[in-house]
Amino acid sequence: MKKAIPAQNAAELYRLSAERFEAMPAFATRRQALDWEPVSFRELYEQGLDLATGLIDMGVEAREHVAIFGDNRFEWILADYAIQCCGAADVPRGRDITDDELIYIINHAQVQVAFVETEDLQEKILRLRSKLSGLREIIMLDPTVKAEPGVHALHDVLTYGNRLRTNGDTRTKERISGIQSDDLFTLIYTSGTTGVPKGVMLTHANMMSQMAAIPISLSCTDRVLSILPIWHIFERVFEMYTIYCGSCTYYSGVRTVGEDLRNVEPTFMGSAPRLWEGLHKRIMEGLKKAHPVRRVLFHIAYFLGSQYNNSLHYIHGNHLKVKHEPLWSRMFLLPANVFRWLLVLPWYGFFNAVVLESVRLNTGGSLKATISGGGALPQEIDRFFNTIGIPVLEGYGLTETSPVVAVRTEKQRVIGTIGPLVPDTEVRIVDTKTEEVLYPNHKLPHEGRGQSGELWVRGPQVMKGYYRQPELTEKTIKNGWLRTGDLGMMTFNDCLKILGRSKSTIVLSNGENLEPEPIELRLAQSRYIDHCMVVGQDKKFIAALIVPNLEGFRERGIMAESLPELIRDPEANRLMYDDIRQKISSYNGFKNYECLREFRLLPNTFDVGEELTDLHKMKRHVITEKYQDTILDIYSNGSSQ
Repeated sequence: MKKAIPAQNAAELYRLSAERFEAMPAFATRRQALDWEPVSFRELYEQGLDLATGLIDMGVEAREHVAIFGDNRFEWILADYAIQCCGAADVPRGRDITDDELIYIINHAQVQVAFVETEDLQEKILRLRSKLSGLREIIMLDPTVKAEPGVHALHDVLTYGNRLRTNGDTRTKERISGIQSDDLFTLIYTSGTTGVPKGVMLTHANMMSQMAAIPISLSCTDRVLSILPIWHIFERVFEMYTIYCGSCTYYSGVRTVGEDLRNVEPTFMGSAPRLWEGLHKRIMEGLKKAHPVRRVLFHIAYFLGSQYNNSLHYIHGNHLKVKHEPLWSRMFLLPANVFRWLLVLPWYGFFNAVVLESVRLNTGGSLKATISGGGALPQEIDRFFNTIGIPVLEGYGLTETSPVVAVRTEKQRVIGTIGPLVPDTEVRIVDTKTEEVLYPNHKLPHEGRGQSGELWVRGPQVMKGYYRQPELTEKTIKNGWLRTGDLGMMTFNDCLKILGRSKSTIVLSNGENLEPEPIELRLAQSRYIDHCMVVGQDKKFIAALIVPNLEGFRERGIMAESLPELIRDPEANRLMYDDIRQKISSYNGFKNYECLREFRLLPNTFDVGEELTDLHKMKRHVITEKYQDTILDIYSNGSSQ
């Protein structure tokens, strides 16, 4: 249900939140376990005005682009407040930015002022200064790092801005009053799974549409854990939403997230598939080491939870429906599911409280919802957490859509889909070859539900365009419709189901088309696999490049010290072969041409910033280029061409 948002832009939203929530905590920084330093909504807003005034005095103009290079911390959100309040737009990126990316982004976005978080970033940007033609001011975010000559300390700019405001400087308020809904809120350069980063222009109107559309109810009593990269639009929108709702956001990190989940006991958080895959793995490993009685009790509890939830989903019409369900089938199965639900209910209630509650404590025990985005959530993982009572609501979107297009809700929690569309959003499912609209299409049965094709999106969240790339913008947005490049279908539950990427579709030499993602997601569940990528474009068969998981092989007694040593071990290759044959087979629903005939174990991991984006998506073009010789070796036999 769409909400009425009183603010027209981010700066106005920040002001209203400061007036509504005053001394309540807005953000909290971790000092150590159970010791958090809070900052109130009023303090944050006032400091934001101070810093904005300092930026204006530095020469930052309205609608200028100001860069923020850093990761999750209070000073990041403070810098963002200031940039918005002086009428500018931010250009964010993580601290793992490469030299080439930094040079490209600063010059392409015409950045003159940049915030940097760490000492390493400070050294990097000073070293590259001669290649950054327009950059004139640098501000250090981390108060514990000494600012080098030519770099301003954040505290100094804050103090100076406060002094100006105390003496009657009102330029920031004048700037806020001049912000238009069509002005840029942010200019985000996509980390890019293919090619050069593109500057996505998102406006204040885009952001406010997300505030109105997010289907999660939060209040000032909620605790939100921040674990995803703050510069990514997915996490960014949720942090804005918590500001709007008055909730407190706790900044966590990769190393402390397990401890912080237990100590903070969050009620909500944005999340990514890797978090749930890792947590599932830890739960399963802990279960293996548990007393046999505990293992039996868990499996009984999980079975009952599965029966209970499957019945409930069917009763409410939330079972996955990719084909039309005849009325007679519904009339027959509905009473059966009601009977099963009533039969299981008392037993499930007991085992849920006694067994599953202890498992839920891995996330603090208070999580009422989390939205997983930034990548496909494996269906087994999805079903596992929803079965044990951790409501993972998978969502879908792109940087270009601010990002939320669709998200599961408590009322429409259909496992295997990314839920219904958010308010004011339209989609089309389009034939990738003819561009015929398959859904909605009144000429087709059931308006075209169950038809697969490329997903096009139209709505208030769609970007303004790509910065300084009008030709690419025109190619991507046609008559207001954004071509996402994703393949999907509308189910008979009126939920979206994503099937893969049209650009990653592999076409074999015999003309068969296949999507690599479902195969890769299935393989990723293997204890022996850390990452994998399917290859085979224009070949007779598909193969996989696999980064092995050392720990998984060590559990089977193969004590290799390194990946290069492991990949030479015949037993390791045999175990991998057997595991692939078991997981990717016709028995598990894969067609013959989707089964792997070859694989290669790789001697190096996939790293963020190299083979992976910040959200751990594979940069297929980078991996393909890096392992070109390996791919050629797989298909070196003339019969495979």
